[in-house]
Amino acid sequence: MNTTKIISSALIASPFLASCVTLAQAPQQQKKNILFIAVDDLKPLLGCYGDPLAKTPNIDKLASRGAIYTHSYCQQAVSGPTRASLLTGKCPDYTQVWDLKTMIRNINPTIVTLPQYLVENGYNTAGIGKIFDPRSVDANQDKVSWSTPYIEYEHFLDNSTGDIMLASYRNPALRAEITKYEAEGTANGLKGNKLRLFITEKVKPSTECLEITDEAYNDGAIAKGAIDFLENRKDDKPFFLAVGFKKPHLPFVAPKKYWDLYKRGDMPLAEYRKKALNSPEFAYTNSSELKSYTDIPAVYEFTDIDNTILTEDKARELIHGYYASVSYMDAQVGKVLAELERKGLTKNTIIVLWGDHGWHLGDHGLWNKHTNFEQAARTPMIIVDPSVNKSVVVNSPVEFLDIFPTLCDLSGVEIPTNLDGKSLKATLQKPDTKMKDYAVSQFPRGPRMGYSIRTEKYRYTVWVNWKDKVLDMNKIIVTELYDYEKDPLETENLVDKKEYAAVLKTMQAHFDDFKAKRIR
Repeated sequence: MNTTKIISSALIASPFLASCVTLAQAPQQQKKNILFIAVDDLKPLLGCYGDPLAKTPNIDKLASRGAIYTHSYCQQAVSGPTRASLLTGKCPDYTQVWDLKTMIRNINPTIVTLPQYLVENGYNTAGIGKIFDPRSVDANQDKVSWSTPYIEYEHFLDNSTGDIMLASYRNPALRAEITKYEAEGTANGLKGNKLRLFITEKVKPSTECLEITDEAYNDGAIAKGAIDFLENRKDDKPFFLAVGFKKPHLPFVAPKKYWDLYKRGDMPLAEYRKKALNSPEFAYTNSSELKSYTDIPAVYEFTDIDNTILTEDKARELIHGYYASVSYMDAQVGKVLAELERKGLTKNTIIVLWGDHGWHLGDHGLWNKHTNFEQAARTPMIIVDPSVNKSVVVNSPVEFLDIFPTLCDLSGVEIPTNLDGKSLKATLQKPDTKMKDYAVSQFPRGPRMGYSIRTEKYRYTVWVNWKDKVLDMNKIIVTELYDYEKDPLETENLVDKKEYAAVLKTMQAHFDDFKAKRIR
């Protein structure tokens, strides 16, 4: 007798039994894991973004499996606000985190972060390195966001040459100086942050190049800690692993082998190092972050069209250090991706890599970030979905706000209805899908807030009154317009040019649309 036929016939005759057997034979599919890679101060200076000098084979390989977003923009070009916005899916004006001292939950005690939401949806969430800016969260890196206690990367440092100094340095000659000033400050009754400030006012170099192991510096230890998590996780829950690399943030410290990938003479100085014609002076920054390093010579703030001035030798050293730091970070990304592959997890893991904002490398005479200009606001963003696994280039403007809903969509988790961004899932299959007409970045400057509307071709920045952090969108102080097709270096503010009247009208309509949708 053919028992298979009898069983099949019985199932056909009984819809209830058929349903039971179907459920037993086809258990619910495991949710995809998520590897969430954040990189501090990373602009799109990568091989996969067309940079001819960058040695970034691991990120380039990752990009060959997914979507490269060429017009990706941060919400605010400084770490605390942009990370708070990305991780909550809400605009800076909602989180009210516009600086490096406001804590997210002091303003929004019940806000739900991306990792917190994933915990609620069955994920094991773990983090290491810089994910939130530590000044924006509690000592546990926002404890409610992590089902696994936050991983302390310091445990994975190679301290064979002694403890790391000022969280960055290993140079033995520097150790002697730091020890001297530490003793002097302590003798004067200084301790804690006051002692650290006393030391860094005396000695704080912007670069360091040593023959040393990757794990001697922070990013090597962060990679090692992430690998340890992948090796030793014990449950079968889907995981969200957030890995926050610290380079290429200043100081530019990296093992010598990464400096040796480049020649100092090949380092490209910024082509246009002046203030854009007809642009407001307050739109710029005096590069105070860079100036806090003790090997930076005296610099001049811009007058009519000049800004920060460095010697060409020092500028090339800094640019060299940035490239070396990027390659060092890329190697650590490669180690984590290799472990993911070794554990057989690549085929079921969504990967997103993003730099939290761009970085000025001398353009407009600017260094660091802290502006609404292209080099500060534009970021790399790469998304890989293993169920798609093909290389695409997406030119539609996107924002960091889109990451939260996209990861939910890709992982089969319901997208919260209150997020400010859009899922980019469709672009992984059809890169020509236009998700939105514009992206928005913003930056405060004293009593003014600048909102910058970026389309594929243009940037329109509107500076409005923000006295005492009270927004008056009807009081426009000044506006800027840049054409990246004809003037990619932002040499002139075109807002008063008659030939741009139609463009200006369109950009003003985008700004009105932004106000209606996001300003409450």
